[in-house]
Amino acid sequence: MGPQSRWAASGFGWHNGQFPQKSALASPVLLERGAPFVKVRLGIVAKGLGLDTQTSIALAALAPFVAAVLAPAIHHLLGRLSGYVLALVPLGIFYVLLGFVDTIAAGNSVSVAIGWVPAYGLDLSFHLDGLSLVFALTISGIGALIVLYSGAYLAGHRHQGRFFAFILAFMGAMLGLVLADSLLALFLFWELTSVTSFLLIGFDHARQAARRAAIQALVITNIGGMALLAGAVLVHQLTGSWEMSAVRAMGQGLQEHALYGVVLALFVVAAFTKSAQVPLHFWLPNAMEAPTPVSAFLHSATMVQAGVYLLARMTPVLGGTTVWTMLLVGFGAVTLLWGALAAIKQTDLKQMLAQTTLASLGLLVLLIGLGSTYAIAAMMIYFVAHALYKAALFMVVGAIDHETGTRDITALGGLADKMPVSFIGAALAALSMVGLPLTVGYFAKEEMYLGVMGGDWQLIATLVVLVAGNALLAGVALLVMIRPFLGETVPTPKSAHEAPVAMLAGPILLGGLGVVAGVMPDGVGVLVAEPGGAAILGETVKTHLTLVLDIASPLLWLSALTWALGILVYRQADTMRTLLRRVDHKLGWNADKVFDAAMFGLIRFAGAVTRVLHHGRLELYLVAVFAAMGLALFVPMLTLNGLAWMSLPEELGQWSNKVGLGSLRIYEWGVVVLAVAGLVAVLLSRTRLVAILSLGVQGAALALIFLLFGAPDLAFTQLMVEVLAVVILTFVMTRLRLDDRDPRPFEDLARDGMLALFCGLGVALLLMQVLSGTLDTRLSDLFTATSVPIAHGHNIVNVILVDYRGFDTLGEISVVMGAGLAILALLRRRKKVDAAGKAAP
Repeated sequence: MGPQSRWAASGFGWHNGQFPQKSALASPVLLERGAPFVKVRLGIVAKGLGLDTQTSIALAALAPFVAAVLAPAIHHLLGRLSGYVLALVPLGIFYVLLGFVDTIAAGNSVSVAIGWVPAYGLDLSFHLDGLSLVFALTISGIGALIVLYSGAYLAGHRHQGRFFAFILAFMGAMLGLVLADSLLALFLFWELTSVTSFLLIGFDHARQAARRAAIQALVITNIGGMALLAGAVLVHQLTGSWEMSAVRAMGQGLQEHALYGVVLALFVVAAFTKSAQVPLHFWLPNAMEAPTPVSAFLHSATMVQAGVYLLARMTPVLGGTTVWTMLLVGFGAVTLLWGALAAIKQTDLKQMLAQTTLASLGLLVLLIGLGSTYAIAAMMIYFVAHALYKAALFMVVGAIDHETGTRDITALGGLADKMPVSFIGAALAALSMVGLPLTVGYFAKEEMYLGVMGGDWQLIATLVVLVAGNALLAGVALLVMIRPFLGETVPTPKSAHEAPVAMLAGPILLGGLGVVAGVMPDGVGVLVAEPGGAAILGETVKTHLTLVLDIASPLLWLSALTWALGILVYRQADTMRTLLRRVDHKLGWNADKVFDAAMFGLIRFAGAVTRVLHHGRLELYLVAVFAAMGLALFVPMLTLNGLAWMSLPEELGQWSNKVGLGSLRIYEWGVVVLAVAGLVAVLLSRTRLVAILSLGVQGAALALIFLLFGAPDLAFTQLMVEVLAVVILTFVMTRLRLDDRDPRPFEDLARDGMLALFCGLGVALLLMQVLSGTLDTRLSDLFTATSVPIAHGHNIVNVILVDYRGFDTLGEISVVMGAGLAILALLRRRKKVDAAGKAAP
């Protein structure tokens, strides 16, 4: 008998001696694309609502954003009832998604594509399978309770309407992330979770700690967002598709490509930043500066689970290799133990739960890295178990803090008498976290142990890590359940009493659901583990979880060892906390301090660069601009042999004849002389006013040149611009307190003069080169042929400006408008300064 069949009996989770059989999945149910809506409907109807498939999925992905826009107005109108009303939105999404359970459980998947940018072949596509459905149901179901909880927790807060908007947008971003099939849509929703979490973590923006935590979370997760974007683009380049379902259908061919390592690194970095794997973990505990409803939602079903979802989703494409397994199992194991030990070190209940979230995320990543059918089934079950008990425990901690004024575990005790319902919710959730029988947490633990039984030393080491990590988590669960509620009553800052009903619904329902799922293991297997595992592995997964006790099962004894070690951790928690804090004190530095040092160094570097590049001296800015312009003119001509035509004097003469310099009439030469005279006058003028007028003379001469050579509309435009320029410059100069002259040292004059000659010569040589070549009339021919039939304009110049180059014209108008507003602001500011100076005496 092999090791797998030998250990098929799993205590309360008997598998009937059978392991999952591999077979081809049922074909996905794919909806045809419409413009913009889907044309072919499935016979699937959202339960009780009669909605077609596309409407149902679009509603699930986009409805929270609509609710977020309306939330402040709804709160303004309904006040304390707004939480109950807004909770109907995620509840409705949950109800709609339930309509897909039977179809997904049968092995089907549902795809919907809505035209997004059809010209580039981009669709806003959604894909519903076992993985995305489990995540979406968890997000929407817990989200409904979170919104309800927030209505009571933040009752009376002057920004509660804004908070509802943020939390609903956060929910919508996460739902869109798990439902998206397009890699670009996934990236869009991925970044939206970062932005909305930034707003939620920094909600109490008056506190510096909240602002710092929000910025830290945004910086770290955005690094992962950029890695995800690069990975998505690279996958598209290698596979030719943006759709993850299409990429997964290609199998593991990407692993054979030379760039597999780069793709893997980009997706792993994205996942590790979002799901807070060591050493990118430090932002997550600091996110506890957010209000408790945010912590409960973020740590159970939303943002931190995005990285886990990404790794699970990309397993068929990137998973199964040695480097994949080493990275995920290695970092997952370290994160599991790190977070579990860090939780023991804390006394703040929220921080304890936050650190256990780190441990749980490491555990999920480790299971994905193992990649076996049992490990993946355990991952799916543990995800649900963790979401249920973690959201419930955070809500209980929020209720304790709300009603007692503290969440320090050393300052709490005996609350069971005063908060009995909260204690029941905490007990139900904590028992699932411990992994006791008749809870869904038990089956998750059994499945993960089963996945590493009877293997080589690496699997044995992994088993040791799992037992140690689960024991530490069990000890923390006992601490959270027992210390605040049992024992001697401790005086608290506020007189303790039971929380409002809206704050109790979540812990009771979620804790109770963890027990209900524990006594209905068949449903957990059929509705969670099997469809989710099939979506991840691309093969049929069968589980046979039942409530059968086998005393002889090694898995049952491993569970007993875990519970015994958990009790030991609970009893020695104070000693362990002291030792761990001494170690911290000896080390001195941690990842959080490294981040602060890095940010401080970045700010100092940015300041130094700013002082060099943005020194405030306009003349140096202009020098840099024109120097760059001169290089842009000469470098291409020199490198591309563009000045070779000047080597022979006769060729220069041929160019002169070609452009018609020898055929100019006397009055045309007169206009040229006038332009040159204006230029000389500008250079020799001793006052600013004379320079402005001389510049106007040169501009007027240029307008005459346009007129003489057949461009009357351009000549008129040039003349109007010159008149306005002279008037405006004269007006501005007379209002500003400037000297009549602008004395400058000789070195500045030499520098500016050489730069002017450099740029002028470059422009002249470039124009001469262009005019010496053959005129390509394809573009002008296009304008001539299409200006009337397409743009309906006979004036080709106007058509070019308004239609063909409409955005260029808009940009030019915007620049002129911005310059005008800036000048107006300067003049008004100067006027106020003058008035203040006169009034001072």
